[in-house]
Amino acid sequence: MSEAVFSVQRAPIYTESDRKHIQLRTIVVLIASQTAGGFGLVATYIVSALLAQDITGSATLGTIAASCLSIGSAVVAVPMSRLMNRYGRRPGLRFGYLVGAAGATAAVLGAILVNYPLLCLGVFGAGAGNAANLATRYAASDLAPEHRRAMMISLIVLATTFGSATGSGMSGITSYVGVSLGLPDKTGAYVVAGIMFLVAAAIVELFLRPDPMHVAEDLANSAQLAANAGPAQPAPSTREAVSLIWQKPEARLAVFAMVVSQLTMVGVMALTPLHMDAGGQSQSAIGMMMAVHIFGMYLFSPLVGILTDRIGSYPMLYIAGGFCTWGAWWAAVTPPEGVLGVFMGNFLVGLGWCFGVVAGSNLMVALYPLHQRVAVQGVGDFAMLGSGAAAGLSSGALYTIFQYSGVNYANAAFGLALILATFFTYTGVQRAMRRPHHQQPATAVGG
Repeated sequence: MSEAVFSVQRAPIYTESDRKHIQLRTIVVLIASQTAGGFGLVATYIVSALLAQDITGSATLGTIAASCLSIGSAVVAVPMSRLMNRYGRRPGLRFGYLVGAAGATAAVLGAILVNYPLLCLGVFGAGAGNAANLATRYAASDLAPEHRRAMMISLIVLATTFGSATGSGMSGITSYVGVSLGLPDKTGAYVVAGIMFLVAAAIVELFLRPDPMHVAEDLANSAQLAANAGPAQPAPSTREAVSLIWQKPEARLAVFAMVVSQLTMVGVMALTPLHMDAGGQSQSAIGMMMAVHIFGMYLFSPLVGILTDRIGSYPMLYIAGGFCTWGAWWAAVTPPEGVLGVFMGNFLVGLGWCFGVVAGSNLMVALYPLHQRVAVQGVGDFAMLGSGAAAGLSSGALYTIFQYSGVNYANAAFGLALILATFFTYTGVQRAMRRPHHQQPATAVGG
């Protein structure tokens, strides 16, 4: 196994008295980078399906191009977590944003050359920016007090509102800017995305100092030395991280919650621009729908974080499943020219995503010691983003076969599955806790 950050032995540099002000600085920096990255992400996503459809004349190929964003995010999530394990949060986030900027540049070239494969490759690369955006929520939790972890995660989720909503609302304007520069229609969004990913990378590189993971490592080493607990444990490999998740039913539920939240959100959102376009609605209307969807995903995250810290993750996961089901059903029954149903349906699945991701992420952080977290977080994000990629890839073909309504009825069923999984996991964990100690199976998690 390659040497990880957590296996390095050195004299502690930081103490508990440093935690509070370093955490505050970390949150401010991550909010800034997340705002820039969120703008770049949404600006790219909105036009990908429409531009690909313009190039190929195929709605199915349009949705495949858009889903390349999720595929790129999933593919990058695990190597980015390994990079963080070895060098810290800052190099990993910087890597994600720089690859995202390179992908946006390739997408511009694909549009100019009317080259569908190059466009898909560019969107794929831009997905790395999304993976970096998602990883910032865990960076925010590295130094957070246990009773405020969900709140810290939710603040980073909230920060995406500003960039993402602005990117959604300005999708039409960015296209006009691109045309004024002599670029093909809709290409301006990729230019803006590339610039904003570079801004996010610069913010992280210049200001995410000290690295919150290094500080957390020093604090953990200090605690181990004080307790005479021996050397720091090495970080697990990716295969070991999968095993660690599989051993714990609560961890399996946390990953499943994030998977369902992402799958339902992408499954509804990926097809809605095509559905609205078929009804003659304008790109500005589609951009406003996306803004409403983004508000659902991010705007209420501080409230979700506070509630998660106070009442726990399980009640929040019930609510997540309920919102995913309700939103997908409402979108399913709305005709292409309809406005209220597609706006509110996408708002509700966005809200379900917020509940599921914040509560699921908080559960993942709480279940594992520091030296195991980054690896299991990377595997969890890979599963979440991979499910979104699968939803995006299949949505075009499913749309052709089952239409918008049929696909979204299936998305609603996934929300119901999350409700059932939460019930069975919670009741199973409670039964296990009530057993006499000698009857409980051994579930020790190794490093």
